[in-house]
Amino acid sequence: MCPEIFGEWLRRQGHRVIRTASSYWYDAGPRVYQAFPFDWLITPSEDELNGLLVGNAAVCLRYSAPLEYDLGRLSYHTVCSDPDYDVVALPKQSRTNVRSALKRCTVTRVPFERLADDGWALQQDTLNRQGRNYVTRRQWEERCKAATDLPGFEAWAALVEGTLAATATVFQLGNCCSILYQQSRTDLLRTGANLALGFALTKELIGRAGVNCVFYGLHSLDGPPTVDWFKYRLGYRLRRVRQRVAFHPLVAPWVNRLFHALLREATRLRPQSGTLAKAEGLVSFFLEGMLPLERQTVPEALRLAPQASGQSGQAAGESALLPGIPRISSA
Repeated sequence: MCPEIFGEWLRRQGHRVIRTASSYWYDAGPRVYQAFPFDWLITPSEDELNGLLVGNAAVCLRYSAPLEYDLGRLSYHTVCSDPDYDVVALPKQSRTNVRSALKRCTVTRVPFERLADDGWALQQDTLNRQGRNYVTRRQWEERCKAATDLPGFEAWAALVEGTLAATATVFQLGNCCSILYQQSRTDLLRTGANLALGFALTKELIGRAGVNCVFYGLHSLDGPPTVDWFKYRLGYRLRRVRQRVAFHPLVAPWVNRLFHALLREATRLRPQSGTLAKAEGLVSFFLEGMLPLERQTVPEALRLAPQASGQSGQAAGESALLPGIPRISSA
């Protein structure tokens, strides 16, 4: 599969997709561009970035770069690259919980049509639990149906007595499989459907011929730390990267600590506004990313979670650990 297929999926949802020398980009928000594939680590020149910003009247853009890059927020990708991934590799409590969940749930592929219809309730429940209620039913249905006939896309579910209890969307690009979205029903959380799906899906994907990495997401701009804690219980590790947010040359001088404070207060007053939450995250990443690494605030996940070695995507090699930040072993 190739990035153009992923780009077609985005276009079908109404997004604009742009190709530059280093990567692909899409309008993740109004005048905000995100680089994809999400697991790629890129090092675009300033001329390339300014051309993208100015030429497309963009306000800002976001991408992941190697840790050795000069600019960007200390961040991470959540990945699994263990070819022997299995229950025995999980922390003790997770092993017990996963085994129990697999007895209650059946994990299988499902048609995207079913995900679009029956999966909406799970999407609503998940966003409500995370306090991020800014996806409409129409957007959800478009997202699912856009993948129906595109190679590389798969929909998976954990079923409890035939009912969708947890679902996920997957895209395979070369040697990396990305779990793009995962949702679950609140009233069926007690069954462990999220654990059953996450474990069985990871084992299936990492066991495929030619696949050496399962990518489970970027360090979120606005998501709570609990979004990633679930993944650590499944044996995922963190690959340290830098996430760079770059603003348009005419906008950047106005993006300062005072502006961030005002935006943070506006977000506090309107906690259900997805636009404000994302904007605050972009500004926070931008300001932190201008500081030397040793002066940046270490993300909570990097302080508390097991670390990953090795990288996938366009930049391979050993992940560095920053001075003064201890390696934390898994339980």
